[in-house]
Amino acid sequence: MIKGLYTVQSFEQNGQEIQATVKLNAAHDVFKGHFPGNPILPGVCAIQMIKELTEEATGKTLFLSVASNIKFMAIINPEKNDTIHLVLHLSEDDNQIKVKNTVSFEETLALKLNASFKIVA
Repeated sequence: MIKGLYTVQSFEQNGQEIQATVKLNAAHDVFKGHFPGNPILPGVCAIQMIKELTEEATGKTLFLSVASNIKFMAIINPEKNDTIHLVLHLSEDDNQIKVKNTVSFEETLALKLNASFKIVA
């Protein structure tokens, strides 16, 4: 976990679907380096959030094994859009959790991801 980067404002699980609202901490150090004067949520941090929310939903420790489809469609600037919405569709198969995810802010789709996470524990 990237300590202090975000807080979960809401987390709703309905079967295999999770809807979460996350508030980004625009003052976090990660934004000072990515990029000074024009902060952008790094893609790797967004993927880490997806992993952590999936772990929360499944109660399992996970490791990203395959990211088959990642599309960054809009920049997430925490100074302009500090609240993001994530929708995850999960399925479990052969010691893996498969995730289809979207990340958006307001009416803007920012990220689409299809990934498989290996169950570690």
